[in-house]
Amino acid sequence: MLIRNPCAAGSFYPSSREELFQFCRTYLETSSKQVHAKAVILPHAGYVYSGQTACRVLSRVAVPEKNILIGPNHKRSGSDFALFCRGEWQTPLGKAPVAGDLAMSLLEASHDLRNDEQAHGSEHSLEVLIPFLQFKNPAAQIAPLIVGTLDLGLAREAALAIGTMLAVRKERFLAVISNDMSHYESDEATRRKDRYALDAIENLDEEALVKAVKKYRVTMCGFVPVYMLLVMKEALGIKSATLVDYTTSADATGDTERVVGYAGFIFE
Repeated sequence: MLIRNPCAAGSFYPSSREELFQFCRTYLETSSKQVHAKAVILPHAGYVYSGQTACRVLSRVAVPEKNILIGPNHKRSGSDFALFCRGEWQTPLGKAPVAGDLAMSLLEASHDLRNDEQAHGSEHSLEVLIPFLQFKNPAAQIAPLIVGTLDLGLAREAALAIGTMLAVRKERFLAVISNDMSHYESDEATRRKDRYALDAIENLDEEALVKAVKKYRVTMCGFVPVYMLLVMKEALGIKSATLVDYTTSADATGDTERVVGYAGFIFE
C-alpha cells in the first residue's frame, strides 16, 4: 500500500493527534445545519492564520465520502496536472484513502492529467485541508490533483473534461479548491485588490476573475484551480457562490505591513 506521509505536520498544523483533534473540535462546528454543497474554496496557510476561515466554511458543509481536491503546485515540479491515484494519505488523525475509482475516472477523462504521485511529496496546499475533512467525515476519501501550469487554455480544457466526467457520476461528491489570496502587500492594499477577485468569484465569472487578477495583480496562488472550478460551474450544477469569510494574516499577527489574504466560499 502506497502511503503519502505528511510534509507540513508540525509546521503548518499540529503534528500531535491530540492537539490537531482539539483544534478541529474547537473550530469545526458539527451540530449546525449542513448544506450539501457542490464545492468549497478553502485557504491553505498555517492554521494560526487561516485555519479558522477553513473551519467556518466546513462547519456549514456536509462532507461526503468522495472528495476531489484541486490545489496549486507551488514548486511547479512534475506534471502540469499531477494526480495522486492510489494508496492513502497519512495525517495525525489517521489515514485518508485515495478514491481510486474517482481518480482513475479523472485520469481517463482528460489527457492532460497524469498519475504523478511524486509531485505531491512536498506540496502542502491539499495536505493541510485533509484533517478537516477527516474530522467531519472519518470515512472521507480523496482524489488529490495539484496544478502547476499557468496556461489558462490548458486549464480550461482540463476543467471542461473533468466537469463532463463528474456531471454523469451518480454518487455525491465535494470539490475542494485550495487557494490563498493576495500575498505580501499591506493589509489595506491586499483587501482592496482582493475585493475585485472576490466579486468575480461571487458572480461565478471566470473571465472577470482573469481580468481582475491581471489588471490589479492579485497574487492568488490558487488562481488556476479557482478558475478551473468556475469553468466547471455548469457541469457541476453550481448556481451560487457565498463568501463565508475573508481575513488577512494581520488578523492573527497584528502586522499590517506585509500580509496574505484568506477567503472561504461555499458553492451550491
